[in-house]
Amino acid sequence: MSKESPALPRWLPVLLFALALSAAFWRIPKPEAPAFVPPPPAAASTLPAMFAAEMLPSAGESAHAAALAQLPDGRLVAAWFAGSREGAADVAVWFSTQGKEGWSRPQAIATRETTAGGTFAYVRKVGNPVLYAEGGWLHLWYVSVAVGGWAGSSLNHSVSTDHGKSWSKPEKLQTSPFANISTLGRTAPMALADGGLGLPVYHEFIAKHGEWLRLSATGQIIDKVRMTHDVRTLQPAIVAFDAQRAIAFLRDAGSGSNKVQVTQTDNGGQSWQAGEALNVPNPNASVAALRLRSGRLLLAGNPPNGREALLLWISADDGKTWQASRTIETAPDAGAEFSYPALLLGRDGRIHLAYTWRRLGIKHAAFSEAWLDEEKP
Repeated sequence: MSKESPALPRWLPVLLFALALSAAFWRIPKPEAPAFVPPPPAAASTLPAMFAAEMLPSAGESAHAAALAQLPDGRLVAAWFAGSREGAADVAVWFSTQGKEGWSRPQAIATRETTAGGTFAYVRKVGNPVLYAEGGWLHLWYVSVAVGGWAGSSLNHSVSTDHGKSWSKPEKLQTSPFANISTLGRTAPMALADGGLGLPVYHEFIAKHGEWLRLSATGQIIDKVRMTHDVRTLQPAIVAFDAQRAIAFLRDAGSGSNKVQVTQTDNGGQSWQAGEALNVPNPNASVAALRLRSGRLLLAGNPPNGREALLLWISADDGKTWQASRTIETAPDAGAEFSYPALLLGRDGRIHLAYTWRRLGIKHAAFSEAWLDEEKP
């Protein structure tokens, strides 16, 4: 005959419940935010007025959401997602390098199969790549979805140490305690003074708002901060003014002013406060931002009535006021789309812009500050 198990003390369940409750409300102290790497002092650009544009090689019937980076040797690299249509099973993240002979034939660097194999999770679709080059490392972040739409995305990270020829197995970043969903990337990170990165991301499951991920130099998450705003916002694009101050320009995803929304930090990204919407239209579409050599800010986005044109605006007062600068692309036909811009300031002073062209491909434009200021015909 087996012996009966001794009865548990009556107080033990109460103690365990109290410990679980305490753990649920336990807050890990926030790490002190490092400074941003401040931008260089403003200087006049010496490049003459110039503009050139070209299509990147095709990688599928439909293409969207380009990202840009510059390698240590000066070459540009681009990534985007393409396939038969957005969200289809055959969509992959594609990669191309600009060399002396032009852009290389695109190579698939992230697919449903490679992502599932690296993360040991089911993957239904992939999208939205982000690139960043620093030293010998080329970082790639991109989203993947197991079930549902883009609001159910998870964020994946992979690294190349040979300029994009090969990539590490993707790692799914743990950005949320609840099912680890609804973290999406779109715009490039910022360098931090401690060698890490600040990656702007966004959340769109039920609520829609920007977020700030503080990452170590190797890509591990150290902290996550919500970008507070009164309206629904997506896809923050960030520019730093100095070591502590930065501004984020966000897609207006609400039913309000249809203007580019703003949130700012004055403590290195440890907290973000909403500002007034800009006098720049936003038809619920992604924007890109850049600090130019002159110290002025450049913004790329769409007109108020849709994505049938891609426009540029310039601010000479740290983003307080904006003036229309150039129309990069426009088309009168219904359904034309020029959207999801990505901006990059090359080390030679040239400004690079990549964007979705009619959902059929990715177009790359390169131009100078002098071209922005040139009198329009």
